[in-house]
Amino acid sequence: MSPPRILMCPPDHYGIEYEINPWMNRSLGAVRELAFLQWRALHDELVSLGVAVETLAPQPGLPDLVFTANAGLVFKNRFLSSRFRYEVRARESPFFDAWFAANGFAVEHMPDTMFHEGAGDALFCGESLFAGYRTRSDAPAHQWVGRALGVRVLPVELVNTRFYHLDTCFCPLAPGEAIYFPEAFDAYGRKVLSNHVPKLIPVTEDEANRFGCNAVVVGKAVVHNSRCPRLAADLTAAGYRSIEVELDEFLKAGGSAKCLTLRLDGEEAAGWKQGERQEDGRHEPAEYR
Repeated sequence: MSPPRILMCPPDHYGIEYEINPWMNRSLGAVRELAFLQWRALHDELVSLGVAVETLAPQPGLPDLVFTANAGLVFKNRFLSSRFRYEVRARESPFFDAWFAANGFAVEHMPDTMFHEGAGDALFCGESLFAGYRTRSDAPAHQWVGRALGVRVLPVELVNTRFYHLDTCFCPLAPGEAIYFPEAFDAYGRKVLSNHVPKLIPVTEDEANRFGCNAVVVGKAVVHNSRCPRLAADLTAAGYRSIEVELDEFLKAGGSAKCLTLRLDGEEAAGWKQGERQEDGRHEPAEYR
């Protein structure tokens, strides 16, 4: 069985060069040397958990290329490239597309009349694809993805602009289990989550604001931003291992652990089996457990 595979991009050109979400403030900026140390700590922690981390070459003028979760949506050996809402991020897509094409994925594009920001707004929990919409991605784009992939999509509206992507306020742990920040969703969205995810672990507002929900799940290990003691305790009580890595330099841009990673082998939290490599470098389709 192949190890988990994740795509990351070193923060050589990371910085706060524009403001496209409430977290960004050009006057505060980011300390690039510290950002690199924090990125490296996350990278090394994932490697220690048995993850095969692959890297995309950073590019000047693309400070948010580091947030690979927004590149697109990986499903088996298909890569659905994102349609970014902001032009400053849309310039990233050719580099993501080229990497996926070179690494044996079928690169696909959705209609240019809609917006969809990849795994930032589309997360599997079991066989259902939970889809955040309003701020960055459109509900029709999620439905297009559902038809293209042949999966059930459950749209949930994001009503707090500080939690502008679904992965900032919802993190599947395993089929039927997830952590979430309830106040990021409207009443209907909370009902959708509770109806389809039997075990929901709420995250406090303070720890949600530290992007505790923006976590990377590797088996029973959950890697998330530091100083989230309540989340750590709740995860431990639920049978998970909480691993804290300080990522505050990336919080300045509205990102944390999950934003900095993109699963290449299907979300383990969704209940995928790891796919085996084929001789031509492509991946065997992942199958549900």
